[in-house]
Amino acid sequence: MRLLERMRKDWFMIGIVLAIAGAKLEPSIGVNGGPLKPEITVSYIAVATIFFNSGLSLKTEELTSALVHLKLHLFIQIFTLAFFPATIWLFLQLLSITPINEWLLKGLQTVGCMPPPVSSAVILTKAVGGNEAAAIFNSAFGSFLGIVITPLLLLLFLGSSSSVPFTSIFSQLFMTVVVPLIIGQIVRRYIKDWLERKKPPFGAISSSVLLMIIYTTFCDTFSNPNIDLDKFSLVLILVIIFSIQLSFMLLTFVFSTRNNSGFTPADTVAIIFCSTHKSLTLGIPMLKIVFAGHEHLSLISVPLLIYHPAQILLGSVLVPTIKSWMVSRQKGVKLTRPTV
Repeated sequence: MRLLERMRKDWFMIGIVLAIAGAKLEPSIGVNGGPLKPEITVSYIAVATIFFNSGLSLKTEELTSALVHLKLHLFIQIFTLAFFPATIWLFLQLLSITPINEWLLKGLQTVGCMPPPVSSAVILTKAVGGNEAAAIFNSAFGSFLGIVITPLLLLLFLGSSSSVPFTSIFSQLFMTVVVPLIIGQIVRRYIKDWLERKKPPFGAISSSVLLMIIYTTFCDTFSNPNIDLDKFSLVLILVIIFSIQLSFMLLTFVFSTRNNSGFTPADTVAIIFCSTHKSLTLGIPMLKIVFAGHEHLSLISVPLLIYHPAQILLGSVLVPTIKSWMVSRQKGVKLTRPTV
């Protein structure tokens, strides 16, 4: 199962590279008004497909057992949807005086506003042996919260109600995100047994549709002669993203392992991954809606496209280290328990 998951991730990373390369070679196919008609197929059909697929695959019935750990859930959701974006905003005030491309910096802010992903944090928590139920709950709950909170954060940090069509954005979000998600959950209730037996490739379906969104986004970029991305900015953004991830992982580790924190080592594992991971599957469609028609949309999307594989790569590399720490801590707890 892990081999299949790893192959799917590798295929998706290759797909991102091919989608961007294809957009560079022939951008006229995926631009607005082009043969693919992305203003309809992407803005409405593709986005709705992703969230209908999420509704079908989201096992909300398995989350009830994790509801009782309120402190853990509050920590993760406040960190990822409040502390994370606010800290990035403060950090960007310093970076704004550097020569880094301003649209890439705005893209970093969008990363901070994103909800947690539905899959990667859960997979890594499970690989370590952490609190999988808490990871599942917070990934799913964070995704639901993100439908409302992420657009608000994007508008707060990057736009205003005077320059952004606030009402139309939320009406489109409702029709292409909330409605398909709810319909997917309703349909799941009636075909749950069939889904459990057949196990449809939800991940592959969402990834394929997401690649189409990425392709059309970059078609708009490469068809615009006024946009120029310097390599210096791109390299710096790559370094900054890895630094942010490591810093926030360390920060969540320190916070959750303090004396009297009330968190177990298994809880800490879930906190590290769920608090610092950001969703590409939910993020790209939301950016496509909130910044529809924006000439720098693809540049704004670049940090999120980098952050996604970076969080998986970094998390996978750290799995043995975190697992070793968790096992040693759990053994230490058992040894210190008084015998009866």
